[in-house]
Amino acid sequence: MRHGKKFNHLGRKTAHRKAMLANMSCSLIEHKRINTTEAKAKALRKFVEPLITKSKNDTTHNRRVVFSYLRDKFAVTELFKEISVKVADRPGGYIRIIKLGNRQGDNAPMAMVELVDYNEIYNPNGKKAKKTTRRGRKKATEAVADVAATEAPEASETSETSEE
Repeated sequence: MRHGKKFNHLGRKTAHRKAMLANMSCSLIEHKRINTTEAKAKALRKFVEPLITKSKNDTTHNRRVVFSYLRDKFAVTELFKEISVKVADRPGGYIRIIKLGNRQGDNAPMAMVELVDYNEIYNPNGKKAKKTTRRGRKKATEAVADVAATEAPEASETSETSEE
């Protein structure tokens, strides 16, 4: 029976598992990206995402709660000052797990864990592209403005050709 098995124990005792996840979280907060095994990456996501959510509301109580998990005041300061500002408008999903293949020595499946908002390749300019949905036709004033904007460059091109 699998009663009470909500999370992966990772083959470790409770104290060792909590210390390992706290250290991995501190490394992730400091470096913004770490490599680890897939199982540890998935366990780390469940451990650190609630802490990032708590960091959005900067109160003394939330700082103490996060410190009780991380046990590193520099990581807590970094989390509340920099990371919480970047993820303020994101409703969740602060971490991305990218599978890397198997490790050379023991063939363990490896993964890269990174903070989503700190990747410049997937997220250029540091902002998401805003999607606009238009379900109706343009209003008459917008259509006239668009036509006027497209005609203006054509008029300047004709004046340049007549000068030559």
